[in-house]
Parts: sequence; C-alpha cells; structure tokens
Amino acid sequence: MKPASSVLALALPVILLVGCGSQDDQSNPASPSASPLGLLAPPVEVALDEDGRPVAESLAESQILHRGNAEEPQTLDPHLAEGVPSSILLRDLFEGLATSQPDGRIVPGAAAHWDISRDGLVYTFYLRPDSRWSNGEPLTAADFVWSWQRVVDPQTGASYGRMLAPVKNAEAIFAGELGVEMLGVEALSDSSFQVTLESPTPYFLGLLTHPTTFPVYRPAIEQFGASHVRPGQLVSNGAYVLADWQVRSHIELARNPHYRAADQVIIERVFYYPFEDENTEFNRFRAGDLQWTYRVPSNQFGWLKNNMAESLMVAPWFGTYFFSFNLQRPPFQDNLALRQALNLAVNRDILTNSVTRFGEIPTYNLIPPGLPDYNPFVPEYAEWTQAEREAEARRLYAQAGYSEDNPLTVELRYNSSENHRRIAIAMSAMWKQVLGVRTRLINEEFRVFLQNRTQGRVTEVFRAGWIGDYQDAFTFLELFHSEHGRNDAGYANPSYDRLLEQISAERIPALRRNLLREAERMLLADQVVLPTYIYVSKRLVDPRLQGWAENVMDQHLTRHMYLLKSRTPGEPESPEADSAERGGS
Repeated sequence: MKPASSVLALALPVILLVGCGSQDDQSNPASPSASPLGLLAPPVEVALDEDGRPVAESLAESQILHRGNAEEPQTLDPHLAEGVPSSILLRDLFEGLATSQPDGRIVPGAAAHWDISRDGLVYTFYLRPDSRWSNGEPLTAADFVWSWQRVVDPQTGASYGRMLAPVKNAEAIFAGELGVEMLGVEALSDSSFQVTLESPTPYFLGLLTHPTTFPVYRPAIEQFGASHVRPGQLVSNGAYVLADWQVRSHIELARNPHYRAADQVIIERVFYYPFEDENTEFNRFRAGDLQWTYRVPSNQFGWLKNNMAESLMVAPWFGTYFFSFNLQRPPFQDNLALRQALNLAVNRDILTNSVTRFGEIPTYNLIPPGLPDYNPFVPEYAEWTQAEREAEARRLYAQAGYSEDNPLTVELRYNSSENHRRIAIAMSAMWKQVLGVRTRLINEEFRVFLQNRTQGRVTEVFRAGWIGDYQDAFTFLELFHSEHGRNDAGYANPSYDRLLEQISAERIPALRRNLLREAERMLLADQVVLPTYIYVSKRLVDPRLQGWAENVMDQHLTRHMYLLKSRTPGEPESPEADSAERGGS
C-alpha cells in the first residue's frame, strides 16, 4: 500500500452490524461531522421544531429538487437494475426492511423492529402496520417472501442475486438443485417475516438497504411484465412514486401519499437528470437549474475550491476504481505475465495527482482501507519505486511474447464520461511510453458498455469500479465468484470459489479475516483487476438544500432533505476572470 499518512487520510468509519435481540438501532455509526479532506462546508443553522424538523417559516415555498444522476438507468426494477445511479433512484422509490439515516446509521425501514436469535441464524422482522404500497394496498410479509424468491430464481437473472447467498438454501437454488420455494424465508403472519441463514452473517442488516432486497409488487409484474417499471404501472413502497420518465431527459418522482412517514417528507417532487458529461452538469448547477450534482469535472477542482467552496463537497467513499481484463479471450486469456506488465506500467500517483485531482488515494488493492476487522493483503510491488515497477513490467512484457517489433495492440473500453476519458488517455499513454503498447480507446453509452462487458466477446480491457454494498470486504471479493452476475472478467477459479464458500460459513472472526485476506491475495496474484485509486464522493450541493449528511456509503435519500428560503452568503463570482483555468487541460 501507499504510505500510512496517505491511507489514514481516508480512514473509513464502519457500521457494526452484530448482536442479537430486538433493536431499533442495530448499528454503531461513526460518521464524521466534517470530511477528513476538509472540504465540507459548515452546516447552515436552521430553526427546528420540537420534533427536530425545520419550522415552516424557514422553508422555501417550492419544495422541488433537481438532481444530476449520471447515466440513464437501464431499468427501475430493483432486482434487475445495476449501477449507483439506478440505486439512488430506487432508494427513493422503494424501502427495504431496514433503511439508513442521513449519517449512515442502519435503522428500521418497512420493518418496525426485528429479533435476532442467539445463534445469529434466524431474523424475525415485524412490519409496520401502516406500511402500504403506493396504490394504497397493505405491504405484507408474503410480499417479501415472493420478492426474495424472485431474486434467487435463476430465471430472473438478478445481477446481484448472490447478495442473498447467506440465506438458507440460496446456493442450492442458484445451482438449480432446489426450487425457489425452499429459500429460507417465511411469512409467519401478514406482518411477520422470518429469514433463516446458513451461518451467522455479520453484515446481514446492511444488505437490507440494498435494492436487491427491496419488495416488488407481484400483481404489476405478472400483469405488465418488464413494462411494470413505466410511469402509471410501477407500484412501489418508498417515499416517492414514479411520475414521469423521459428517456435521456429526466425522471420525475412525486411524494407518495401512502408512504408510512409521508407527513415527514418535505420535498414534494424530485427530478433526476442523466448527465453523462460532467461539464454540462456543472454548467446547469451554475445556472441554478440543479441543487445537487452527481459529480464534477476533475479539471475544475482548483477553481471550485477558490470560488464555490460553500457548495463543493468531497468526502471518503467506500469504493475502488479499477480496470478489468477479459480472461475469456486473447490476448489476456492464459497470459498472466501480460496482465502483470500492464498493471506495473501504470503510475497511480500521476493518475491521482494530475488527472483525477480530487484527493483520491492511489491503490494496488481491490478492497479500500479502513475496515477494522480486515487486514488487507499488500502486494510486494506496492512497496517498490515506480522505476522498479516499470523495469519489471518491461521484463514481463517480453516474457509474454511482445516487444518493440511486436507490440501489443489492445482495446480499452469505458462508458461516456469526460473523467473516464481522461483516465483512459493517461493510461494508454503510460502503456505506450513504458512498453510500446498501442491502445485503441472505445467510448460507449452506459447501457451498451454494460452489455458488452457482460457478453465478454468484444471487450479486452474495460473500466470498472465498485462501491461496497455493505461495509465488509466480502462485498468486493464476491464479485469474482465464477457465477456472480457482475463477474464480467470471466474469472473462473474453483479454488477461489471454494474460498468464498469457506468465508460465508466461517463463524470465528479471526479465521474469517484470514480467509478474506487470502481471497484478496489470490485475486491480485491472478491479476484479474488493475486497481487504480480509492474513490471519494465529489459533488456540488446548493447550500439551501439541507437535511442530508456525509456518510461513507454516500447514500442520500431525498426524503430526509428540504430546501431553505434563501442561499447562504458566499455566492460565487462570475468565472469569466478564471476562464483560462476552467478551459485548461
């Protein structure tokens, strides 16, 4: 890894999800009041009532929120959707058994409370009596039973279906050995939903905030099929309902009057915009058309710090940006030396200091630092100088059968984004300079990009990245199980699969930590991925927008937010004087 000082700057607070008994608060949050990067604006003082809600006199008359949201979602079916932009929408539309507070704490959601057996194998959830679908019908335990059975059904093709692998019999159902009715879930009554696990799973409650575990409305799916996600047909149980979806334009959500806590939801409508170009999104924010951006252009960081500090938010995020090799076809199939050579030729310090430039931490690991119950495996080459890495890269490149007279020609794919493009250009330049590799960059719209990654026939090297679904190393390692829906590299190692199964069954924390570390070592030794840096969340937020807080999972539900009447002092000056800097690089 990099020096301790760099790593500690991104030390991640961790939600502990252990214990038993009936608890409304099964977590021990440690959410910072200010970012370790020092770029969070101070909170705006707001007059609150006795329930801790803002008084009406301080609120803006119009409670309509406009949010940038990167790529167009391929679906709003929580069991089939992929990617962070989709999950943001789904957490507004749906609610799982558990949900999260603004600071990241795991708290009851559709379930009012739960009991956990002494051996940690049985969870009994008690649904709120006022839980309703958006059409007014009661939400019942049977809805969760059917929804979870749908997730594990191989016919569904749920990309993250393996998230339910800890549930009893899920693995046998994935393998086609048992029917979905054998999944370890049961409706004890209309309001009592019981889950039996194969083995104690410390992070199980954290899984319940992921869209894969959300309930779906069976009658709509059976009536409309794939089109059940369209406006007027999507029935959800969250704080908002789908009002409109104009592809490549916007998605509009409206407050759900049947939501269990509808009287506490202040934002009446929220518009999500699919900006694939960061500069367009940035300009829309500057024009006042947005109150929240998904990201910001990397080349604007200096100007933003100097001119829009009260809106700029940068904070740690539990995720890793990496590239993957396609192991199912040449030139990387059965050519470990070539994969190692390309990995060692990349200068992470240049990528983070000169290209991304937002405080990202260079890494040679897949799993981000900061988990107190995990001791990461550190590759030997992480301690070398860059010159030593490049010398070894040239040796391995020759060993793989390539030379100046016989250079590698490779395709590098990434989805539409100026930031992704800049990183891809920088990496291809490094490969060219160090090894003589000829790289063809291919930019694809997000849906096409995901489809090509999944098919595996046309990809060679492709951009990837993963934000942990729950705060445990396993959320990264399970991606490369041979049967995982997001194993786009095509990694198929029986020893690695068996190791993941051991991790899932291991009850002794110390032994489980050792197994996790060995799994990461194996993955890095097989050079399945090319890690580049640890993510930070980075966005612009209108200071009038309150009710949210930074958290390491970067989950911000609209139902917690509200707009104040007036902007705080410090409105940025016109940037014309800085046009040279803004237009540079």
